[in-house]
Amino acid sequence: MSNLTSLKSTIKLNSGHSIPCLHLGVYEVSSRDTYTSVSSALNLGYRAIDSAEWYGNEAAAGRAIRDFCDKTGTKREEVWFTTKLKSNSGYEATKRAIKRSLQECGLGYIDLYLIHSPYGGKKQRLESWKAMEEAVGEGVIRSIGVSNYGVSHLRELLAMKPQIPPGINQIEVHPFNTRVDITSFCAQHGIVIQAYAPLAKAMRFSHPVLKTIASKVGKTPAQVLVRWSLEKGYVPLPKSVREARMKENADVFGWGLEEEDVKALDGCDEYLVTDWDPTNAD
Repeated sequence: MSNLTSLKSTIKLNSGHSIPCLHLGVYEVSSRDTYTSVSSALNLGYRAIDSAEWYGNEAAAGRAIRDFCDKTGTKREEVWFTTKLKSNSGYEATKRAIKRSLQECGLGYIDLYLIHSPYGGKKQRLESWKAMEEAVGEGVIRSIGVSNYGVSHLRELLAMKPQIPPGINQIEVHPFNTRVDITSFCAQHGIVIQAYAPLAKAMRFSHPVLKTIASKVGKTPAQVLVRWSLEKGYVPLPKSVREARMKENADVFGWGLEEEDVKALDGCDEYLVTDWDPTNAD
């Protein structure tokens, strides 16, 4: 992905909006730490934050974004904010959830709103999507997508011939869990992959293939893993509450991985799930 040159580089979604190529994730981060982390990330040049209703830190993330914009004169439109629907509980419940998230973040609109998981069943999933489409029409959400969707869930959604097709599928993906079945399906249908846990929670930093490639390119294992996601055309969401790590995770431009290195990392796949995997849910 030689066209990605900085934290401000973007990838075009099927919604017409352009999403920053690298985000800060704030999963399992307290409200206090979220405010500090988001503020630090924005000062370092990050322009995208990934939150969720489930995380309980939408308000802190939104406040940090607003304060940063006020202090620096940065336009709201220059910072991308993602949040997610906690549970598929039907059309009306989704409408209420969207309203809550808008109130919590205080940003005026949400750049990307995702169904957090397929749990809840087909009827609820499709009703949730309908409510999300309407929110786009109302201008309170810019782009919509899904998270933790397997191929069957994506087929189900596309089969309903939605007015707005999903622009994103956010899944756990890294060299130790490549999910080729899902990523290839998304590529065929113009759905961008967002990679959560792109560092595999540091569980494989000592893997010999990763260590060899990191030594070869003169970068850390974390940087190689983030760069692998970028080489694949994914949008990685590395999480950290430490400014030094945020800076490290963002030092992934101006260099790349050779094709043979990408293939070697692909060969490390072991279906390593670091948290949960709802992609086979009914």
